[in-house]
Amino acid sequence: MWWIYALLSAFFASLTAIFAKIGIEHVNSDLATAIRTVIILILAWMFVLFKGLLPGIQNLTKHNWTFLVLSGCATGLSWLFYFRALQAGKVSQVAPVDKLSVALTIVLSVIFLKESVTLKDAIGAVLIIGGTFVLIL
Repeated sequence: MWWIYALLSAFFASLTAIFAKIGIEHVNSDLATAIRTVIILILAWMFVLFKGLLPGIQNLTKHNWTFLVLSGCATGLSWLFYFRALQAGKVSQVAPVDKLSVALTIVLSVIFLKESVTLKDAIGAVLIIGGTFVLIL
């Protein structure tokens, strides 16, 4: 079932790039990111409230809060740089280079989470890295 959610994530991420490129025309990319973030904030809290998940906030530990805040900071910086890149470049180039994050995530998951990587994972990461350099050059 995880792969269905992953495919939906990829689909909506691709729409994000297209909609963002159209939406940032003649708009400062930081302002556009802030507007997008407010929409995401509203949508995420609507899901939490609709599903009745708000009481779960009491169960979050200091560890949870620390890494959720760090994740939020990383996401915010990623979006700011992504929108800046979209404003300066073509979606067909920016979006694939942004997906270098997939290969970087594989590497970082080994370093920080001690996850094991299969030969298939390693080959996929190398191909992503190679494809990224082809697009950049």
